[in-house]
Amino acid sequence: MKKISILLFLPALLFAQEKTTTVAPKQQGKYDTNKFSQMYDLLATPNMFRNAAGAPGPAYYQQQADYKIDIELDDKNSKLTGAETVTYYNNSPDSLEYLWVQLDQNQAAKDSETPLAESDRITQTFPAAGFAEKFLKKDLERGFNIESVKDVKGNMMSYTINHTMMRINLASPLKPGTSMSFSIKWNYNINNYQKEGGRSGYELFEKDGNKIYVIAQFYPRMAVYNDVEGWQNMQFWGSGEFALPFGNFDVNITVPADHVMEATGDLMNRSEVFTPAQVKRWELAERTFDKPVVIVTQAEAEATEKGFSNKKKTWKFSAKNVRDFGIATSRKFILDAMAVKLSTKNAMAVSIYPKEANPLWGETSTITVAHTLKSYSAHTFDYPYPKAVSVSAEDQGMEYPMICWNFGRPDENGVTSEQTKNGMMGVVIHEVGHNFFPMIVNSDERQWTWMDEGLNSFMEYMAEQELGTNFPSRRGPAKNIVPYMSGDQKFLEPIMSNSETIMQFGNNGYGKPATALNILRETVMGRELFDHAFKVYANRWKFKHPTPEDFFRTMEDASAVDLDWFFRGWFYSTDYVDIGINNVKQYYVSETPSEELKNAKVRRGRFGQDPGPFVYLIEENNAVLKANQKKGLKVEEVKLLSDYMNTLSSEEKGTLKSPKYFYEVEFNKPGGLIMPILVELTYEDGTTENFKYPAQIWRKGNDTARKVYATEKAIKKIQIDPKLETADIDVTNNTWPKQEVKSKFE
Repeated sequence: MKKISILLFLPALLFAQEKTTTVAPKQQGKYDTNKFSQMYDLLATPNMFRNAAGAPGPAYYQQQADYKIDIELDDKNSKLTGAETVTYYNNSPDSLEYLWVQLDQNQAAKDSETPLAESDRITQTFPAAGFAEKFLKKDLERGFNIESVKDVKGNMMSYTINHTMMRINLASPLKPGTSMSFSIKWNYNINNYQKEGGRSGYELFEKDGNKIYVIAQFYPRMAVYNDVEGWQNMQFWGSGEFALPFGNFDVNITVPADHVMEATGDLMNRSEVFTPAQVKRWELAERTFDKPVVIVTQAEAEATEKGFSNKKKTWKFSAKNVRDFGIATSRKFILDAMAVKLSTKNAMAVSIYPKEANPLWGETSTITVAHTLKSYSAHTFDYPYPKAVSVSAEDQGMEYPMICWNFGRPDENGVTSEQTKNGMMGVVIHEVGHNFFPMIVNSDERQWTWMDEGLNSFMEYMAEQELGTNFPSRRGPAKNIVPYMSGDQKFLEPIMSNSETIMQFGNNGYGKPATALNILRETVMGRELFDHAFKVYANRWKFKHPTPEDFFRTMEDASAVDLDWFFRGWFYSTDYVDIGINNVKQYYVSETPSEELKNAKVRRGRFGQDPGPFVYLIEENNAVLKANQKKGLKVEEVKLLSDYMNTLSSEEKGTLKSPKYFYEVEFNKPGGLIMPILVELTYEDGTTENFKYPAQIWRKGNDTARKVYATEKAIKKIQIDPKLETADIDVTNNTWPKQEVKSKFE
């Protein structure tokens, strides 16, 4: 340890700083700028549509698309036919020459480019079924078959299909402030999603020949037109989900008469599709807040699934101000429900599932739905829709307004492992939570995965922890993202990456943003400031189309916390956190300073010099210092301090501390990601003291930062980030004296 003398001068009681030269830290990530620069270089310029505070501006607009849809399910052939009338409202200031409609089912069509855009390889050992599926079977007939597109007078309209997008060519532009209606007829073959993949389709129960249908992206859907993208007509490649406008839906769904169904919206003909006993049970459920009421019993479902009715039944649903529509239907379904009391209204929590899902689903699903609505509502706004439905669909986890499909079932003996139960509860919370993000706070999923999945994963983490059961959350805790953030930079992208360019989709789109927001709440801002700002964002943008800039700006605007450094690092770079203890020096008061120190003068503030008197601190291993000379700051013993003490009153003297030990700790930052420094001191008597230094300690581009601790007790241990709050990828440099860290094998 190098011999260094440092002096403390009085009366200012400030440590003199050594002159240092700072060097810009090495950039680990994919950006090159001052890490505390404001994000003017990254954010869109505020305008009349979206202001600098992150709120909708005075000229903000959004389009509306209303649908009247009639569909019929051919259960025997797994085919769906439909006809829709769309009324499209142009609320923009622009005249529209054409309209863009999404045909998402075409992602599975024969001419889809999705498989062509993925690398392929030969696997030398193929399961027989997998080999036959890949090489022997003919391509299945998938994708939309558009039968016609007509105007309100029944005239055929010109249209062009470009894979998953259809352009409807208008005879004359649709002017601002006007609307138009047109109709589309279509059909398509429904996929077996367990074999073919996909976000919807059917699950086949081979033992009894029944199917559970979870139907989504089943109708041609209007694309978003807004002030940011114009038409959001990016092709659907499979990863980037859906950008959709809000509208009102009236949907009639014809299925076999023995089916039980749930879907987006209010059921308008309950007395026609349920038995009188089931209607009474539903009415009881609307008044029951403590546990689910079974509407369609397991005995009823088991009796129904044994027959295959040739008769038909039409279910009628109406939904207001939603962006999409989903349907679940089967003759196997059990249905239960309960009421949920929110601060300003009630909503219904509903589950629908086959007997194979019991007892897990009957005991767990609806209760979890209710908990999710309460948790999310408390952090954002009261859930505005009449219900939230959880559907048991194995190998699925997908969300739509008011309805979602979720995996997780017991084994054949009805036994559920703890892992399966936790996985099922987690996916129910996550998919029900998507009602808030992005079904209501309606971000562009096609472009920004994190605004959908990341925000929702963070909310899921809070809801899981609020269960009070030490729920083993996968995403949210800082330590869980360390393996990803410490990985090879070649396989990492910033969070602010388009959905289709992400290599590690779950870590990038879900895990890292959820962790970032958890750190922002717990470590950087604090819960009070964060929760207020987050709620402001949610309420500003509910039933609207926010962008990343709107989120970043609102979080600062509503909290008065400068977060540009945080968003720049966490969202626009692939930097990682690594903060360590570089050096610790110990000092004691000395009565025998060197001549050099005796003659020292210390610069005080910006101007002038302080000639003393001084108290001299000598490094512990300085040759001048002898063991019996180690002293605390006892005013009657230390030379030259008495000169100052004589100027103080007895009351002032009584308020002074008497530190005996002085430590100068140098922290370094091998990682490029800026974070606060969290320090825990452990004293020889076993007591601890914690310090938090804001991220601004690194604001001058410095690789190192120093802090001095003057204590009355000797320090036994210094530790950075003792609770693993910052996603520090290397904890071997986090303690002094240095400690060996056990490997995962130990």
